[in-house]
This record gives sequence, structure tokens and C-alpha cells, in this order.
Amino acid sequence: MSLLSSDVSDVGIESNTPALAWGPVIGGAVAAAGITIILLLLGSGVGLTMVSPWAGDSASFTTVGVTAAIWFVVVQWLASALGGYLTGRLRTKWAGLHTDEVFFRDTAHGFLSWALATVVVVGLAGSAFTSLTGAGVQAVSTTAATATVVGSAAAANGNATAFDAATGYFTDLLLRPRDLATRAQADDASATAEISRILVQGAVNDGVPETDRTYIATIVASRAGITPEDAKARVDQVLQQIEDAKNTALKTADEARKSAATAAMLGALSLLVGAFIASAAAALGGRQRDDDEAVLVVER
Repeated sequence: MSLLSSDVSDVGIESNTPALAWGPVIGGAVAAAGITIILLLLGSGVGLTMVSPWAGDSASFTTVGVTAAIWFVVVQWLASALGGYLTGRLRTKWAGLHTDEVFFRDTAHGFLSWALATVVVVGLAGSAFTSLTGAGVQAVSTTAATATVVGSAAAANGNATAFDAATGYFTDLLLRPRDLATRAQADDASATAEISRILVQGAVNDGVPETDRTYIATIVASRAGITPEDAKARVDQVLQQIEDAKNTALKTADEARKSAATAAMLGALSLLVGAFIASAAAALGGRQRDDDEAVLVVER
């Protein structure tokens, strides 16, 4: 087999240069990280022009979110391409290697350059990435803890301990008087606190029992000076508003969870594509460097 075969990158003794050249990798990574930061700042500036505190002058949340996601993908791909290409062009030529091996080393250098740049950018903007990936978990946990927070607030307003807040509703059931109207007129503070505990218990258990609804309506009729029928209608209206508010909070949390999941998957896919682009760009840059050097040798 001829030593001048096209399957060999060069002839002669194999170079003593290590297979991994950190210089080009670091240089490409620094360039990619710098371009990423510049483009992200540019995108932030453009994004701020899309929002406004004045009603009707701001773009919708969906529009801003989609635009930001598209810009993040563009930034990732452009920075990866530049960093990978520079990594391939800056490396020294490997002598006496099969072209397949040269291609592998170039792509590996491009991938390492992308990985290093990604780590640097994440390190510089760690809080933003943490907020992005944790938004869905935080939304779900916040919704799950809503009942606990409300119960704690009610306990604080009533100057009760946490144990009293947990058992207060059942204690009220045991001590609930037969003459409800008389108690409501004589002790408004106790009646108010008891109704609050009933509402909290209903929020936790996904509904207020009919006996509790009747009990609240009796107290409301006595305090407000209205008929039992009007009091019951008022109680039903308030409980429906509480249920609507709860459903709205759950819907908002679910939408935040879905948005965070979509953003996380889109970000992961964008990073994978960025790694491929960096590897391909490094192979392209390395091949162009070798071709240019071969042309110079022939001219000489």
C-alpha cells in the first residue's frame, strides 16, 4: 500500500503531540462563552422593549416566552458553531494519522469545547438556570403547601399553637353549642375564629360538609341580621368563590409546571443540538486547516 494514500492525513513519523490539545479547546470555549453572554444580553435588551407596565403596551406572556425560547436556541447554536470552528482551526496538525482518527479527534475537541463553554456559562448564570429548572417543582410544592400556609395564618391570627390549629376544628365539633344564635351574638371573636377553622378544614378536605354549611349560615344570619335563607345563599356564594380561587391557583400552578417542563426539554434538546454543531464545526475547521496547510506545502 502506498504511503501517499488519501486515507492518511500526512506521511512521516507520527507526531509527539498529545491527542488532546487543551489550548484550542479552551480558546474555543472562551470564545463561545463570550459570544453567548453578549447575545444573551442583547436578547435581554430586546426583550425588555417588548414589555411595559402600561396596560395594552406590552406583548403577551406567551409571545415573550416563545421569543425568549427561540432566541436561547439561536444563541446556543451560534455560539457552539463559533467555538467549535475556532477549536478545529487552532489545533496543530496531527502527522501520520488516519483521516478517520483525525475526524474523531476534531469532533471530540469540538464537543469538549462546547462542554467547557456550557459549564462556564452555567456557572456565571447559575441562578437563572436553577430558577428555570426548578420553576415547575416550586409551583407544585407551593400549591401543595397552600393549605398549610393558610392554616398557619389562621392559627397566628387566633393566637393559637400549631397543635391547636391542627385539632381546633375537631375541638369545635365536640364543643359546638346547641343554641348557635346566642353564642354568635355573645362572642363574635370566637365565632369568627371558628368559621375560619371550618373554611381551612374545608379547603384541606376539598369541600365543606353540609352540617358545617348550616352551622356557618346560622352564625351569619345572627351576626348580619338577615334571614336564614339569605345567610345560606351568602355562605354558598362565599364557598363557591373560595373554590374558584383554589381551582385558579391549581390551574396556574399546573400551567407553570407544564411551561417549566417544556422549557427544560427544549433547553436539553437545544444543548444536544449545540453539542452536535460544535463537533461538526470543529471537524470542518480542522479539515480546512489541514487543506490550507497542504496547499501551502504544494506551493512551496
